[in-house]
Amino acid sequence: MFKSELRKKYKALRAELSSDFIESQSLAIANQILSLDIWNKTYFHLFLSIAEQKEIDTEFLLHVFAGKDKEVVVSKSDFVTYKMTHYLLTDNTKFVKNAYNIPEPVDGIEVPVSKIEVVFVPLLAFDKKGNRVGYGKGFYDTFLLECQPGTIKIGLSFFDAEEFIEDTSDIDVSLDYCVTPDRIYKF
Repeated sequence: MFKSELRKKYKALRAELSSDFIESQSLAIANQILSLDIWNKTYFHLFLSIAEQKEIDTEFLLHVFAGKDKEVVVSKSDFVTYKMTHYLLTDNTKFVKNAYNIPEPVDGIEVPVSKIEVVFVPLLAFDKKGNRVGYGKGFYDTFLLECQPGTIKIGLSFFDAEEFIEDTSDIDVSLDYCVTPDRIYKF
């Protein structure tokens, strides 16, 4: 399938999800992540969920990171440059929702991309080779290209992998893992 078809398909599938399903499956995903070999890392970049898009609730992961004493990095998107600025999440971090309902830090301690060791990547769909389909603005592809070569890229999905995404390009950055409620895909 092509990215545009996958976006339409998975937005429709997500629209049908109940809040109870999102909560239980998000918790299952967080529990799956505990088995990944990533806990020797320090700086974890996490997307904050867009509730209106029925994304995976990453609040459960925030609790896991706090329990493991990890540094959490969150981003602010610039819709002119399509780049993100990354900030350390602290007790004092204040958030506002942007025009797309993405919770973003107002300001804070900026973290250089070179420090980020693990990135949790939002997506609508992914395939068995680790290719992903996002919302189509390219923020994460740009960000992931800036990351260090050993940075671990982990997608999160309520749904299983598609067989193949037909229209991937050279600027698309593949995932290392994708975690679903029932399975961890390793690429």
